[in-house]
Amino acid sequence: MTHAMNFEVARHHMIEQQLRPWDVLDPAVVDVLYADHREDFVPAPYRALAFADTDIPLGSGASMLPPKLEAHALQALAVKPHERVLEVGTGSGHMAALLAACAKEVWSVEIDPALAEQARANLSRRGVANVHVEVGDGLIGLAARAPFDVIMVSGAVREIPVALIEQLANGGRLLAFVGEAPVIAMRRLTRNGPEALLVEDIMETEVPALQQASAIQFSF
Repeated sequence: MTHAMNFEVARHHMIEQQLRPWDVLDPAVVDVLYADHREDFVPAPYRALAFADTDIPLGSGASMLPPKLEAHALQALAVKPHERVLEVGTGSGHMAALLAACAKEVWSVEIDPALAEQARANLSRRGVANVHVEVGDGLIGLAARAPFDVIMVSGAVREIPVALIEQLANGGRLLAFVGEAPVIAMRRLTRNGPEALLVEDIMETEVPALQQASAIQFSF
């Protein structure tokens, strides 16, 4: 019981001390974060760091984004209850769970089969039923399920693949971390028409590179 209470206190401190001062203020997002159980997606050796402002290693070179970046991404995407979401890079499944709390359905693509299996187990244990985890190269998207209202790339990429942009619905938002350390931008693309894309850099940050199947160069 004490342990559970510790997590509740840690969650509260994370939201009030890390996130609000960092302009995560959208009431809907804050509600989702209070209801969320981030600690259940963190590998056992790192559970004590579940709410720390740090990347958490998942093995195979992958890691969980810090809470404030997950929260900012969620706020920037403004996901609505009827929307369909594609996530590239499932990792522990935590970002997919946050997206799923706001969306109708989430498809999450993970390149590492072991991580995908772990994410499925984490999501299942938390009773998250509206996330589908698939193994594959998420940077080519999921054409069979497109178009998507929201696309989230949960790791840094040099450029945003054209394939993902093409799978974005009208009015859809795509969020990615673009660039190479030390200059990586949290970038949001909004499709305002067949040929119209609004591109906004929300902030500069540091994020581990997304695991990729190949070093194919994309142009955008």
